[in-house]
Amino acid sequence: MTEKILVVVVDFKKGKRWPIKEVAEELKELILSCFGEIVDLVLCQGVEPAPKFLIGEGKVQEISDICALKEIDTVVFSEELKGSQKRNLEKAFGARVIDRTQVILDIFAKHAHSQEGKMQVELAQLQYLLPRLVGKGIEMSRLGGGIGTLGPGETKLEVDRRKISDRIIRLKKQLENVSQIRKTKRKKRQNKKIPAISLVGYTNAGKSTLLNRLTESDQRVHDGLFTTLDPLSRQYVLPNNQTIILSDTVGFLHELPHGLIDAFHATLEEVQEADILIHVIDVSNNRFRDFHESVVGVLNELEVQDKPTLIVFNKIDKIEDRTDLNSLANGFENFSFVSAQTGENIDDLIEQILELLESALRQVEVYLPLDRMDLVNLLHQEAQVHNVEYTSEHIYVQVSVPLKIFEKIKEFAIKKR
Repeated sequence: MTEKILVVVVDFKKGKRWPIKEVAEELKELILSCFGEIVDLVLCQGVEPAPKFLIGEGKVQEISDICALKEIDTVVFSEELKGSQKRNLEKAFGARVIDRTQVILDIFAKHAHSQEGKMQVELAQLQYLLPRLVGKGIEMSRLGGGIGTLGPGETKLEVDRRKISDRIIRLKKQLENVSQIRKTKRKKRQNKKIPAISLVGYTNAGKSTLLNRLTESDQRVHDGLFTTLDPLSRQYVLPNNQTIILSDTVGFLHELPHGLIDAFHATLEEVQEADILIHVIDVSNNRFRDFHESVVGVLNELEVQDKPTLIVFNKIDKIEDRTDLNSLANGFENFSFVSAQTGENIDDLIEQILELLESALRQVEVYLPLDRMDLVNLLHQEAQVHNVEYTSEHIYVQVSVPLKIFEKIKEFAIKKR
């Protein structure tokens, strides 16, 4: 039997955020990814946060009446709920109550296939659950299905705070081991001077399709949210015979819960360590500028906002009128219009990648002090060293260096006349 769902979208007017109707549309799309049937929507605008129910008692009564009239199974809130608020609301509504974060976690649980992906999802679930525990235990997963019920391992577990805390510690250690393996692989790549490019973007922007198009890979592609949770890296040889590494990443989201960013730290390290970012945007969606801002917000949180970035406006095959296509890019720099699905303009995109790679490296000559072998080692590790000469006074190095490394050696650079 299909689960009947009531959506409650709350707007506290707490600073700049999306309009409430757009928040509602995205939440409904997330819920539909869990195969629920949305039977009604309640908008709570301009309310003050209430400690007992989050919303005012008048709205609680209104929603309670709807639940009784339409036999609602689950009420989904757009805002995160405290454990006490969930229990109070469930008692008032006579229905199960979950929040947006739980919906996202359910989608993550459905699409995590690798061992690493499953560990990251479980960690996020446990970190969400721990502060909401009351008493000696809580049922992490409930038999019978429905959204908000995909707990770790999809089994019925009765656990207490100590057991959850221990499990979180173990998961973090296991993911740290994964992170170390990634660092070892990156070290080998860096030793071979292979540039790394990470694909970033809003969920369902077409990153996996673009990766498949460029590398002739078979990464799973589906028109839905968060279908890529397991990181994937592929080698690609550019027309100039230069090898690069392209990495797909988990899609971002408006107001992505911070706990999810923490849980997926091992995956997002690929973004932090990349030489160049390709920001994929679904330009066929009329809210693409909002999506762009949301992704930039996450990139700022990861402190990678200053990396060389190429904007890829994807899905132009879905735009009927292209007479003024460039007007869509007003305010953007360094962009390309493509269709990853059909391959249109992919050759132009590859040319731009080549140009960005060249511009991302600075050709310099430096005279390093004899006691700065640490900088010589750094250049060998992080840059392309063309020539090294040792004299009695200094170390001469001719090198192609990323801008982030150039900042560490610029005081020793030879100034051209």
